[in-house]
Amino acid sequence: MSPLSAFRRRIPAPDGMSWPHVVIIGGGFAGANAALELRDARVRVTLIDRNIYKTFQPLLYQVATGGLNPGDVTMVLRGLSRKAPNLRVRQGDVVGVDPQRRIVSVEDGGAQTQQISFDHLIIANGISANYFGTTGARRHAMPMYTRQDATAIRDRIFAELERSTRSDPDDFLHVSIVGGGATGVEVAGALADFRRDELMTMYPELDERVLQIRILQRGKDILKQFEDQKLRDYAADELRERGVELSTGQGVKAVGYDFVVLADDTVLESDITIWAAGTGPEKRVSEWGLPVTGRGALAVEETLQVKGHPGIYAAGDIASLDEPLAQLAQPAIQTGVHAARMVRAEVEGQPLRPFHYTNLGEAATIGRRAAIVVAPGEVAITGTAGWFAWLGIHVMKLMGGRNRRAVTMNLISLYAARSRHQPNPVTGNVDSMRAAAEFTEHSNRRRFGPGHQG
Repeated sequence: MSPLSAFRRRIPAPDGMSWPHVVIIGGGFAGANAALELRDARVRVTLIDRNIYKTFQPLLYQVATGGLNPGDVTMVLRGLSRKAPNLRVRQGDVVGVDPQRRIVSVEDGGAQTQQISFDHLIIANGISANYFGTTGARRHAMPMYTRQDATAIRDRIFAELERSTRSDPDDFLHVSIVGGGATGVEVAGALADFRRDELMTMYPELDERVLQIRILQRGKDILKQFEDQKLRDYAADELRERGVELSTGQGVKAVGYDFVVLADDTVLESDITIWAAGTGPEKRVSEWGLPVTGRGALAVEETLQVKGHPGIYAAGDIASLDEPLAQLAQPAIQTGVHAARMVRAEVEGQPLRPFHYTNLGEAATIGRRAAIVVAPGEVAITGTAGWFAWLGIHVMKLMGGRNRRAVTMNLISLYAARSRHQPNPVTGNVDSMRAAAEFTEHSNRRRFGPGHQG
């Protein structure tokens, strides 16, 4: 059979246009896996996302610290069509859902908002950064939820390091990470490893102390998702050994250009403030005429059907079950697959079934050869063995062979071959001149007042 003939065999039959239309909002873990689950169902599938790629968010911290290329953790959504020939991908921003008319409104840069009708809908558009009303956080803190967020942090870090080479040797670069969950810990650990192993080679004119790293955690412990206190203490000890300051027991109530204010009014220097404190649904979801919870997520039945709306399902972080699930990859993947199976059940006239989550364990990396992996059965693995287990888990979750190969080779080169590793972080638009100009502007405002223009 010729390659062209094989390709044609994967295209749905002509009568496929009469098949029920399934619209999936969001191409993250939940949406992408829902689309793949429907690959051999007698339905037409349209997946809508504002980006043309799927982001592997658990490794965004490596992009933010220069360890991986942005392309290593993203996969073009249209590539899913290779396995799902009934799938069509559309780039656009979903601005409305009309559950009665069964229409999704999409802005795609055209003159008018496009309306797409559906027979079945899976809402899996995820969540975004939540600043909890913290004064100045939206303006001055840097979130890390999207690929653009991660590259912005990366470029800001290296721009500030370049600026530091031209500054007073005692002018330290303070990086504050708000939030002591997995994201905050992983960013802090990666920055600490960079400081220890690469900073002095890349910037011999700087003292290693120039890069100051701290985690600001409202609670008394980091990595609260791990119930075992010994694992939390292990992570804290590993970070302290790497020179990371842990400030716990105080939340952040304000963020400025180069400072943060704690709940007790303590002011800390912070040249770069990374926001890893929490996430929440986009406000527009509450305007779609669907039931939402107090935090703005969609209220769903045990089948993942949105309450009171047959044929409409929610999956991933946007879905709120009576028994809440962690905002992690596995719950998103499993809910996405289940929502797709319920759509298939409706199409085939089969009964709906309740969703049951299978806990496959949790994992977090702290730095080179230091990680925590809790396997099913509460079996905990730490240290070097934990790090390789963490790497294997994350590589398996990646979609696409190229991504798996690139991430494996880059991370092993970066972490396992420390003595032979030549510093070569991934960088982008590093504009230290702009960083210096902004630093001078804010310094003058503090010195002369906000009206100074010099």
